[in-house]
Amino acid sequence: MLTRIKDLAQGLAPRLIEIRRHIHAHPELSGQEYQTAAYVAGVLSSCGIVVQEAIGKTGVIGELVGGTDDRLVAVRTDMDALPITELTHLEFASRKVGIMHACGHDVHTTIGLGMAMVLSGLGEQLPGNVRFLFQPAEEIAQGASWMVQDGAMNDVSAIFGLHVFPTIPAGSVGIRYGALTAAADDLEIFITGESGHGARPHEAIDAIWIAAQVITTLQQAISRTQNPLRPLVLTIGQITGGRAPNVIADQVRLAGTVRSLHPETHANLPEWIEKIVANICQTYGAHYEVNYRRGVPSVQNDLALTQLLEEAAREAWGSDRVQILPEPSMGAEDFALYLEHAPGTMFRLGVGFKDKLNHPLHHPQFEVDESAIVTGVVTLAYAVYRYWQYCG
Repeated sequence: MLTRIKDLAQGLAPRLIEIRRHIHAHPELSGQEYQTAAYVAGVLSSCGIVVQEAIGKTGVIGELVGGTDDRLVAVRTDMDALPITELTHLEFASRKVGIMHACGHDVHTTIGLGMAMVLSGLGEQLPGNVRFLFQPAEEIAQGASWMVQDGAMNDVSAIFGLHVFPTIPAGSVGIRYGALTAAADDLEIFITGESGHGARPHEAIDAIWIAAQVITTLQQAISRTQNPLRPLVLTIGQITGGRAPNVIADQVRLAGTVRSLHPETHANLPEWIEKIVANICQTYGAHYEVNYRRGVPSVQNDLALTQLLEEAAREAWGSDRVQILPEPSMGAEDFALYLEHAPGTMFRLGVGFKDKLNHPLHHPQFEVDESAIVTGVVTLAYAVYRYWQYCG
């Protein structure tokens, strides 16, 4: 069956590159993937797959009916782009000013469609049913929850996903056991002091200076109050406050992101942050408000499904093209929300060029080696096909 899957994927390669370039040239931001969704629905329908549109607002579901095994396998690929101006100068570069597929979701969508074409081509040889989830709004970590709310995970027994990775060469895949990505939460802190003349700071309560103490103390406290074997990243990305250069600020807003891997660390973060902020503000007479919003949890790859994926990749491409990733990423991925409803696993698909500079994800010059598309299609399609025998 592997030979059959490979032959189908190789035969589709020119069409898949055409699909990818069309999607790349017409990127859409999170929650606005209307044209992409319509395009995806059209391709799925042409394969004889039952399509549901407007799932998770702008998402699409394709249902492929297979054999008699009643366990349903889902495959998730995301569709949204980023608010980045493309600087690649490719012939198929983005036609929308300020919007770019700089994270490879055009490749993800193409692989999802390629899988649908390949698996539908197996006909009665496909042991069970497959649900293809084409998800919107991954970049704002909202799309997965929208899809789940609309029933995308109903009756699903297992789910697979992937993400492109430019530091892995095209033709290779990266397998990660356990934690793949970090939990990501949003942090907002308001500090309220008292305004006054810039020449008489002793008569005021300087919210900007106090905010600086908060930022500094939070960063220092990580190294002295948190377990160094449990990674934690706290980044304040926005600071707003102040009315004039010669007026002491009475209010400052800090906004940032908090990333962690260990469940206990993740659970204790709101209390730990508020305690630090409270101590500083009370010392200097300021008031505060901490708004801590849970975002997405860590992606924890299921052991059995990850073993299945690794074996499928090794059989398809050979051991020299399969990397076992030793470390997780502190990036976030809302694929984790699907794992609250069914076991699953996600892998890294190498898209790096062997003979030129590879720019990182979210870079305006990010490019992919398109030969990786077939690698992704075959790896996922074969893993899904094997699921019903492997997880019997």
